[in-house]
Amino acid sequence: MTTKKESNKKIVSPSFIKLAMRNMVRKGSKSLSHFLITFLILLGLLIILATLSKPTMPL
Repeated sequence: MTTKKESNKKIVSPSFIKLAMRNMVRKGSKSLSHFLITFLILLGLLIILATLSKPTMPL
């Protein structure tokens, strides 16, 4: 049987979200600039895709 003291000794590894947040705080503007560049590229690709695949209506 495990007692309360034994179960409290287990070290819980930090979650990936906590590690990512810690890295974002540590790296600061570099992380935000990469996020902004990625966002703008994806937005541009979506706009290009929407423009190219727009159906044409015959008059």
